[in-house]
Amino acid sequence: MLDVYHESSLARALLWSFGALVLAFLILPTLIVVPISFSGSDMLEFPPRSFSLRWYASFFGSADWMAALRTSLILAGLTAAVSVPAAFLACIAMDRLGGRLARAIYAFAVIPSVIPGILLAIGLFFVLAKLRLLGTLGGVLLGHVVLAMPVAVIVLYPAVRRFDWVQLQAARSLGAGWGGAIVGIMLPQMVLSLVSAALMAFLSSLDEAVISIFVSSGANTTLPKLMFISLRDQIDPTIAAISTLWTGLVVAVVLVFAARQKP
Repeated sequence: MLDVYHESSLARALLWSFGALVLAFLILPTLIVVPISFSGSDMLEFPPRSFSLRWYASFFGSADWMAALRTSLILAGLTAAVSVPAAFLACIAMDRLGGRLARAIYAFAVIPSVIPGILLAIGLFFVLAKLRLLGTLGGVLLGHVVLAMPVAVIVLYPAVRRFDWVQLQAARSLGAGWGGAIVGIMLPQMVLSLVSAALMAFLSSLDEAVISIFVSSGANTTLPKLMFISLRDQIDPTIAAISTLWTGLVVAVVLVFAARQKP
């Protein structure tokens, strides 16, 4: 297969064309939202007949939208701050334990990622209601951490398995404590994996909507939930403006991370 690719210009052209079509299929729906966000019309229309920044002004001038944006950013930061250290410690435990117990812990850690979101949200609703955390920032954070943990474990576990534990044993033999050895030797070698896990956890929380619809309310309403509510009550290009800003934020975070990975 690869020999055909290298030897035949037709095969290369077909593969590049197929790749371009797949890329266009994935990106075009997102790009169409951008000009809609600058529409001067009161309705969603493509292509816009006039252009205006009124919907961006509407978004930044709304106390409700700004409160939801602030809540989403705080939740995303807290989710990364909680889920990554927890996932890191779980990965260390799995690597040290090994065998069936490690596989059982791994399966338990990643299982929320394969459960349908609506089922997970319903379960969290009843658990948080029992704990009287429904509608609180702590309750919503718990729901987001449940979703972010599998992502962090999947990113971090291969890096932990590649780590040479003999280095820590050497540091311990020279008098270093476990905490000092991990912080001084292990963490610097895993910084890229930790940053990757934090970025994925941050983005998974930032984009989460289903759990937020069930467990957040009032001052703790997230931006994705408020967008769904707005779409139900009234459709105007403010949603397109928010989507454009949201997409730009995600792209900026990914580009910054990609730039840090360059040698």
